[in-house]
Amino acid sequence: MPKSWTLAGILLAATAIPVMAAEPAAPVATEVATAQKLTLERVFASPDLAGSQPRKLKLSPDGSLLTSLRPRAEEKDRLDLWALDTRTHKEWMLVDSKKLGTGAELSEAEKMQRERARIGSAKGIVAYEWSPDGKSILVPLDGDLYLAGLDGKVSRLTETKGGELNPTISPRGGFVGFVRDQNLYVQPLGGSANGRAIALTNDGAGTVHWGEAEFVSQEEIGRKTGYWWSPDDKRLAVEKFDEAPVGVVTRAAIGANGTRVYDQRYPAAGTPNVLAELHVMNADGSGRVKVDLGAETDIYLARVDWTPDGRSLLVQRENRDQTVLDMLKVDPATGKSTILFSERSGPKSWINLNDGYRALRDGSIIWTSERDGYAHLYHFRNGKWTQLTKGLWVVTGMVGVDEAKGRIFFTGNKDGVLEQQLYSVDIAHPDVVTRRTSPGWWNEATMDASASRIIVSRSSPTQPAQIYLADAAGLRLSWVNENALQPGHPYFPFVQSHRTPIYGELTAADGTTLQYQMLTPVIEPGRKYPVFFEHYGGPHAQTVSRKWGSALHQYLVSQGWIVFMLDNRGSANRGTAFEDHIFRAMGSVEVEDQLTGAQWLKQQPFVDASRIATYGWSYGGYMTLKMLEANPGVYAAGVSGAPVTKWELYDTHYTERYMGDPRKDAKAYATADAIDDAVKIADPLMVIHGMADDNVVLDNTTAFAARMQAENVPFEMMLYPGKTHSAGRDIHVWTTILNFLDREVKNKPAK
Repeated sequence: MPKSWTLAGILLAATAIPVMAAEPAAPVATEVATAQKLTLERVFASPDLAGSQPRKLKLSPDGSLLTSLRPRAEEKDRLDLWALDTRTHKEWMLVDSKKLGTGAELSEAEKMQRERARIGSAKGIVAYEWSPDGKSILVPLDGDLYLAGLDGKVSRLTETKGGELNPTISPRGGFVGFVRDQNLYVQPLGGSANGRAIALTNDGAGTVHWGEAEFVSQEEIGRKTGYWWSPDDKRLAVEKFDEAPVGVVTRAAIGANGTRVYDQRYPAAGTPNVLAELHVMNADGSGRVKVDLGAETDIYLARVDWTPDGRSLLVQRENRDQTVLDMLKVDPATGKSTILFSERSGPKSWINLNDGYRALRDGSIIWTSERDGYAHLYHFRNGKWTQLTKGLWVVTGMVGVDEAKGRIFFTGNKDGVLEQQLYSVDIAHPDVVTRRTSPGWWNEATMDASASRIIVSRSSPTQPAQIYLADAAGLRLSWVNENALQPGHPYFPFVQSHRTPIYGELTAADGTTLQYQMLTPVIEPGRKYPVFFEHYGGPHAQTVSRKWGSALHQYLVSQGWIVFMLDNRGSANRGTAFEDHIFRAMGSVEVEDQLTGAQWLKQQPFVDASRIATYGWSYGGYMTLKMLEANPGVYAAGVSGAPVTKWELYDTHYTERYMGDPRKDAKAYATADAIDDAVKIADPLMVIHGMADDNVVLDNTTAFAARMQAENVPFEMMLYPGKTHSAGRDIHVWTTILNFLDREVKNKPAK
């Protein structure tokens, strides 16, 4: 959903957030930099001011190589495949996307997949996969598939007009699987010449798709594929979905040189979803068996996994209301299913899906649940549960499992909500949690299959993203990207003027503690400053944290703005009670809590209370409208980017999770929408939207604009031809925003 489109998310969406080490957070620069003035043009130029960051880091099966996608210094959105020898630290480019690529235009299906993965602007190589034997790498590029050897030789596997989606190498390396023209194909690998692709299905056409993930699975559920190999390469579980029941939205992708019209199947809240089935078939397409997903067809196919021995499938089935999640155990030979266990939400809550689970070789399962109000790890064995972690903090992700030692590695905020650390816990010793990364940083991590080594990513308010390789104890073995703020680093010329955030707490109306962060210029006594009050406000997001911040924020501060952000009730990583405030009530407590932040700002002696501008994108854009509607006169002006204005226009899985079915609770939707109260907006407003947005469709803004125009309420609007939901990455967007705010807020006389 709108979830990742904060300003920081827009500018740092592809940046890894790196490492672990024993030293304290490093202050900026080891040498005195020659001060330069940061410009808006430099913020958006190449190379990235945060430093060139490798992405999609993976260890080879034997751990000898660490591969990654790296942006070019002169073209930060173009990625090439690189390798690093973990023993000698030698590194080299494995695949040059410019030399190998054809420049062919991607299919519309792949463009939309990339947009939903928030990599719509990326070029070159955006994904890759190691072969199980570690001798080659599957590389999708410009709509076709290639197999790259470690010696630099590359062979082309496909050459078609249609393009291949969701390519994978089978677990034993015998096949490549992919989707072409809505059908599932497999292509044998091996020998000097690889085999021809064969279609396992042939009725994919029109509204019927095989092997793909439907729209809401890609956008909201976190499932990007629709087929799964068995561990022995012999069988596949394959989703088939039919979009026929889903309503058609005519989406006009309005571009600079013309308009393309797409009849897009879009499951708006309260309307039918796809009809989804799950089948098991042999690797040649024979022996097809339909899985019993239950009598109720209006469900979500949330997750599908094979058990390590390949004898069973584990299928997560979620009901339409998202209040029950069943874990099904399926016999792949017959399709028969039984319920292993179920998760149920509270009466005024919902199920949050996650990937924090693992089926173990002994038949047990490590599982993440919010059943005690906070996301924690549990061990399910022989029908019994053992809670492995507990407390007033949350597990944010599962990183690795060392089955030999019975040890689970995970990320969480046990040491404070503003930081994310890597921890471990032993199944035999529940509640004994060991931190494996250093305090003062926001850490993310991945591990190899045996959980013997860790790739740690970290950043802090004074150090842009770093990446290092560590052993299982968390001890750093080598830097992958130290990214030190030294001469030669893109940000080094601006180090002297770098400003670090101030963190603090405010109290909501009900006594809840709210976290904020504030970035200020050097405060001159007696001077009052305007405020750029940024917000997101929606669920499943956290904006206040100890990470490296946005270069755009630094630019704003250099222009005399204070930048302020606050995580309201409803935000992520604080437990279900904190998040559940928005149950059937979007646009309520979020607006209240942001008002608490604005009122606090107005009391500060260095803030000009009459010059507080509010900005948000996506859910944040929706929040801008609701804040201006609820509190006229509080904010000097508002900028609303790609806003949801009618939740009935947004998709089923996201919207109904929080708001229920509009056919059953129309009043809640009417209250949450931003249309009826639009006439209450009395402060200057700028609305911005990409004209090819398939996430928050342009209809949201046109409906809002029509209401404002009908009531003769003045506002400004900028539409971007050809731009999608990620339009906020465009320098023209920010030129437009800042011109508006300079005119309506910053350059108005202080009061």
